[in-house]
Amino acid sequence: MNRAYAELLRPANVVTALADVLAGYALASMANRSALPWLLAATACLYAGGVVLNDFFDRHLDRVERPERPIPSGRVAARHAAILGGVLLATGTVFAFSATQAAGLMAATIAAFVVLYDAWGKQHAVGPALMGLCRAFNLLLGVAAVPELLNARALVAGIPFAYVVAITALSRGEVHGGVRRVATFALISLGIALSGLALVAVQSSEPVWSGVVLVFLMLRVLPPFVNARRTPDARRIRYAVRTGVLSLVLVNAVIGTAYAGPIYGALILTIALVAGWLARMFAVT
Repeated sequence: MNRAYAELLRPANVVTALADVLAGYALASMANRSALPWLLAATACLYAGGVVLNDFFDRHLDRVERPERPIPSGRVAARHAAILGGVLLATGTVFAFSATQAAGLMAATIAAFVVLYDAWGKQHAVGPALMGLCRAFNLLLGVAAVPELLNARALVAGIPFAYVVAITALSRGEVHGGVRRVATFALISLGIALSGLALVAVQSSEPVWSGVVLVFLMLRVLPPFVNARRTPDARRIRYAVRTGVLSLVLVNAVIGTAYAGPIYGALILTIALVAGWLARMFAVT
C-alpha cells in the first residue's frame, strides 16, 4: 500500500475503533472468545471504510480547503476511493456476521449510519448525532459477542455517543474557526460523557483504577476544549479535536477497567500508544 492510501485510511483513527470493541467485550463479560477476532477485524474495516468515504464525499470541498489530501491532490482516484470504502464496509459487515448474527446486524447498522453521515449528515445539524450513533453502536458491536447482554448494557453506549457528539460538533470549525455557542455545546456534551464515565467508575468493582484513568482523561481533554470555547479559532479547535479523537481510547479504558479490571484496562491503553505513534505519521482529522 502506498503512502497516499495509508493517509486516506487514517490508521491512527482506525486503531481507536479497536478500543471500542474491546470495551464492549468487557461489558459482555469477555465471554464467547471466538467472536472477538472477528469483531476486531469488523470494526477496523468499518471505521476505515467510513473515513475513506468521508474523503470521497468531501473531495470537491477539499479541493479548496484541504488540497493536500489524497483525493484532491490526485494521488488517489475518486472512483478507487469510493470502491475501497464500499468494499471495506461490506467486508466489515461480513466479518461481524462471522461472530454472531446480532453483531452482523449491528455492523450493518453502523455501515448505514456511516454512509448517511458521509453523504448527507455532516452538512446538517443532525451530523454530530449521527457520528455519535456510529461510535455508540461500535461499542455495542463488542457487546454483541453475547447478544443476550445488549439490552442490559445499552445505556453505557450513551457515553461514547455524548463524547463523539462533542468532538464532531467542535470539528466543524477546524478550517475557518468556530463560534463560541457551538464550542459551549461541545464542552457540555463532553461534560455529560465524563459524568457518565464517573458513574461507571464509582459503581464498578475497580473504582480506584478506573478513577485514575478517568482523571487522566479529564486532564487531557478538558483544557483544550475549554481553550477552544474561550477562543474558537481554527488552530485551537483542531488541537482539541485531535486530542479528543486520540483520547477515545481512554474513554474505553475507563469502561474496560471498570468491567474487566486494571490489566484489561491497561491492554486497551496500549492502543493509545499505538494511535499516538501513528498520529505522528498520518493526519487524524
